[in-house]
Amino acid sequence: MSLEQVIAEVLPAGKHGDLHALRESISTLAQSRPDEPAPEHIYDATIEGWSRALDLRDKETEGHTQRVTQMTVRLAQALGVSDSELVQMRRGALLHDIGKMGVPDSILLKPGPLTDDEWVVMRKHPVFAYELLEPILFLRGALDIPHHHHEKWDGTGYPCGLKGEQIPLAARIFAVVDVWDALRSDRPYRPGWPEPKVLDHIGAQSGKHFDSTVVEVFMRLVRQPT
Repeated sequence: MSLEQVIAEVLPAGKHGDLHALRESISTLAQSRPDEPAPEHIYDATIEGWSRALDLRDKETEGHTQRVTQMTVRLAQALGVSDSELVQMRRGALLHDIGKMGVPDSILLKPGPLTDDEWVVMRKHPVFAYELLEPILFLRGALDIPHHHHEKWDGTGYPCGLKGEQIPLAARIFAVVDVWDALRSDRPYRPGWPEPKVLDHIGAQSGKHFDSTVVEVFMRLVRQPT
């Protein structure tokens, strides 16, 4: 499938002006020449714009992207990740849910539980993200989070069913942060959980959903006095 077909399928033209702009921006970057790269700050400004467009689509999760990006960088630093890897992790965190642009509003914005068929569509969003971003040379190093942040340590996640250290470190870090922020935040169907309850849940999922080493460092980080 060509890039144009992928963009048309994953980001169909619709009523969202931000969606149309995102289509055009991704297509332009993917077709840029590798021997004529843009300055890094241009790339990063573009990614920031994409992340804002994603947040605007779903008001219930507004601010989520910035919060999880900041915490992902903090946790990665605490784990000793190099500066060059941090750049890619930050980009990946900003774009972690870009594949949801391929999920219809009727599913993404549904206030109640999803049906089994709707979950099938929702669980395609990491693959949509990979198909959108892989053609963009400067983002290939940032794909681990958008593609694999729903994998689980015990192998029961998606889309690839990776297990343990098969899951890229960036995705293992982000998985903890993503769940932490989601559970703390209000949703139409439930209020946000108090911090102790969230941390109890994450601790209980250590070695199941999450990498136990990442959880251990995360717990120390969030319990540090501010």
